[in-house]
Amino acid sequence: MNQYMEHFYTWMERSLGLSEETSQNLLQTVVIIVLLLLINRLIRYIIFIKSKDVQYRYRLMKSQDYIIFLIGFILVIPIWIQEFKSMATFFGLFGAGVAIALREPVSDLAGWFFIVWRKPFVVGDRIQIGENAGDVIDIRIFQFTIIEIGNWVDADQSTGRIMHIPNSHVFKHSLANYSTGFNYIWNEIHVLITFESDWQKAKEILTEIVNEKSMNISKIVEKKIREASMKYMIFYKNLTPIVYTSVKDSGVQLTMRFLCDPRRRRGYSESIWEAVLTEFAKHDDIDFAYPTTRFYNNATEGKPGTKPPSSPAAEAPTKA
Repeated sequence: MNQYMEHFYTWMERSLGLSEETSQNLLQTVVIIVLLLLINRLIRYIIFIKSKDVQYRYRLMKSQDYIIFLIGFILVIPIWIQEFKSMATFFGLFGAGVAIALREPVSDLAGWFFIVWRKPFVVGDRIQIGENAGDVIDIRIFQFTIIEIGNWVDADQSTGRIMHIPNSHVFKHSLANYSTGFNYIWNEIHVLITFESDWQKAKEILTEIVNEKSMNISKIVEKKIREASMKYMIFYKNLTPIVYTSVKDSGVQLTMRFLCDPRRRRGYSESIWEAVLTEFAKHDDIDFAYPTTRFYNNATEGKPGTKPPSSPAAEAPTKA
């Protein structure tokens, strides 16, 4: 065996100009890396077979990857420590050049440390960073991955596209998290009715509908806010749904404001709209408004106090 190794070291020196010590270090490093990769692959396979929970399995696999990397780092560094000492000046200059040439990857690495340490988001969170929004499905050393939501799809539903975003974006763009701390968002639905409609009755109907559809959520949210207040300064005086009244060009606008799960926003809106359409159809004095053109005659349609006075000539009797 020793004879084969001597031939190998001699060949490395002739072919690549590496000393016997460097060749030994290189061989040991390769053996360690290969063994760790095989062990990592075997453990991932066992985890995949044994665990049925997707989120738990993912977290376990990611933790395992970091542990294997750390073990490899601890085993490999001592092998090359003497080489590092003898080449300290070279690596110092080389490291400075790499830091300049690879500024973006270094920023991505710093972003990864920030994400792991501060946890502005974790896998499974729904976030928006800059103009990109989606559900986080993976976090790696240089980039994190989301399944896109929104864009050409309404109500923050998934587009199906997978987006890879550099970790350095956490330093360059504002980050919104739909999930961490407080897991619900305020949603609003605008209902526009004509000026001639009984807006007070319409408001009572909408209030009843939105209270019925979101009653269970309000109870859950109260508990979530108490939990979130332990970490963030989050407080709301009123969590119950409410209907606001305002006036627009085409009619009276009634706005239903309520809390909902961000991933079920479209479902809540559909349920509420179906109830609104059903209830409004039962009342002849409530009608939806929409942009239209209308000719208004104040003399015949206006209120008595706003009608113009009739001219004397119009009131004088005609002679036969």
